[in-house]
Amino acid sequence: MLDIRYRSILTVALPMMLSGFIQSVIAITDAAFLSRYSKLAYDASGSAGLWYITMYMVFIGLGDGAQIAMAQKVGEKNQKGFAAVFQSNFIILFSAAILLTILVQLCMPALMGYLVTNYELAQAEQSFLEIRSYSFWAATITISIQASYLAVGKTTLVLIASLIAAISNIILDYFLVFGVGPFPQLGLEGAAIASTSAEFLAMLFLLSTLVGGKLKTQYPIWKESLISKFQIKENLKIGFPLLLQGIVALSIWTIFFIWIEQMGGDNLTISLNIRYIYFLAFVPIWGFAAATKTYIAQYFGAKQFHQLPVIQRRMQLLTISFLVLTFHGAVLYPEALIRLVSDHPEHVEKSAQVLRVVSGSILIYGTGSVFFQTISGIGKTRITFLVECLSTTFYIISAYLFIKVWNWPIQWVWLVEYVYFITMGLGSFIYLKWINQTKEKIEYE
Repeated sequence: MLDIRYRSILTVALPMMLSGFIQSVIAITDAAFLSRYSKLAYDASGSAGLWYITMYMVFIGLGDGAQIAMAQKVGEKNQKGFAAVFQSNFIILFSAAILLTILVQLCMPALMGYLVTNYELAQAEQSFLEIRSYSFWAATITISIQASYLAVGKTTLVLIASLIAAISNIILDYFLVFGVGPFPQLGLEGAAIASTSAEFLAMLFLLSTLVGGKLKTQYPIWKESLISKFQIKENLKIGFPLLLQGIVALSIWTIFFIWIEQMGGDNLTISLNIRYIYFLAFVPIWGFAAATKTYIAQYFGAKQFHQLPVIQRRMQLLTISFLVLTFHGAVLYPEALIRLVSDHPEHVEKSAQVLRVVSGSILIYGTGSVFFQTISGIGKTRITFLVECLSTTFYIISAYLFIKVWNWPIQWVWLVEYVYFITMGLGSFIYLKWINQTKEKIEYE
């Protein structure tokens, strides 16, 4: 099992933080190229990107569920159980790729035309999504392997895969967006092709490490078929609530951005700037969130319940420390951060105002996310789904009031982030404080 000393925690979490940073670089790279190509391409990639991420949460949720289940098997020292979870997860993700591809190709055009008021923007978003939907097939393999590596703490390989994706995405963006050398100028479609190709290259790397690595000798992941209806049901029992949780969260955020687009003016562009910079803030949160799930699941599987509060406190301290280190610019020099994705003077000034307003919500999220991930790590994913539903309900009601009823300026509209993060953190803390997780009482100090 993994050691809970600070140094060991950082060994697991830092590669995931760097991986998250690299994923942010991919998003920011697309934004930087497209903002200099055309405003339509920039807005379309940002809005369609939300739809894509919402659907991709199906894979993330199912992968997180498999990660938790496999980490618990590590704690139980159940090697066959580990392999059964891995194989069943692949079958589930393969089915998800089929369904989501059909959704994008056949259903999204009508839905996009209904929800987006600007016809040209709707067409551009659909064009972007059709290309990005091919990434679902790469995700089937990538997420399966990534979940197994995270479950055993092999986070460095995940980091290398992210590096491959980021570097190849930057290179392909350069050639395909503006048409450099023999390549045609593809603009928005070029960015979509670049990101999709980058994800396939990362997938090929992870697959090669699995085929030639030691994991297959430690766990019989394909020596024999261990797929069963029971195991698929167990995978879905943990992963499906996480799937729904991610879809609900991103769907609500998508609605939020649709309402902002309906406000008119430059509000959508300003808000997309904040969304891209948000990715930088989430780097340490996501890194320690992945580590929290693995640590909690392993120690829970080993029935070392007394260590769970210790893990929580250390994860929170590290998360807040790294947030201050990496995101202090949101308060001290927000204009410099915004210029990473947009160089329009008016957009930079207004976006900086919003960034200062929402910066405090990130610290709240950093603390509350550890409580939230603890609940996931012990397998109580139905509870995290309920907490997510409660948080998003308060979020969307607040957003409706701020935008549709009270017509607040854009910087105050973004106060909804405080509503969401406070509700999520408080709901998770209350559950962990007052509810027993197992037959043995777990004290949360």
